[in-house]
Amino acid sequence: MRLDKFLCESTDLTRSKAKKALHRGEVTVGGQVVKDASFHVADDDEVHWLEERLVSFGHRYLMMHKPAGVECTTQSGLYPTVLELIELPKVERLHPVGRLDVDTTGLVLLSDDGQWSHRVTSPRAACAKVYLADLVDAFDEPARERASRQFAEGIQLDGEKKPTQPATLEWLTPTAVRIVITEGKYHQVKRMIAAVGNRVGTLHRESIGPLSLDEGLAPGECRHLTQDEIEAF
Repeated sequence: MRLDKFLCESTDLTRSKAKKALHRGEVTVGGQVVKDASFHVADDDEVHWLEERLVSFGHRYLMMHKPAGVECTTQSGLYPTVLELIELPKVERLHPVGRLDVDTTGLVLLSDDGQWSHRVTSPRAACAKVYLADLVDAFDEPARERASRQFAEGIQLDGEKKPTQPATLEWLTPTAVRIVITEGKYHQVKRMIAAVGNRVGTLHRESIGPLSLDEGLAPGECRHLTQDEIEAF
């Protein structure tokens, strides 16, 4: 990694300020002053700025149990954001990998690795997302069978050019369902439920692809993904 990039990732310095710090001789690598911004920093190099040891954060990958009333965005609005729940340095570099509605709870992934995020969210990946929903109205058996068939065949939602991809609607009770979709259209689950004649009361995301929400992770808490979990996508 270039030394100026390393400085930016491990401090609050902008690229221009990092180069000025280098020019002033404030940075050492392995105990030697280095002024060359393009100098390559190895993983085991000890880098100091003004005698402070620096550590590059590199890419970060997290799992969060999102509570209701929190937005999956990086900009503050009417509600607190998922980033405001995370106590990590440089938290502003993270972004939600896909989103949940403000009132929806459950698994959210966050990262600062754009390529990895694209692999998770790209329509080509067809990454399965599993939701638990409590519905407002109870359906009798014929209505449940009809709704499940509509999900499996694809539903033409208002404002969309193409029907939804085949999805799974599993009835746990007359008002509780497990839903599996492989897309991420705007309010997709709620719109699909509305299209079959019902409404979502509460919605919770259980899993994204191979990752399921940790049972011990309380609402508002997060943890770093393991290397195996990162590489699973």
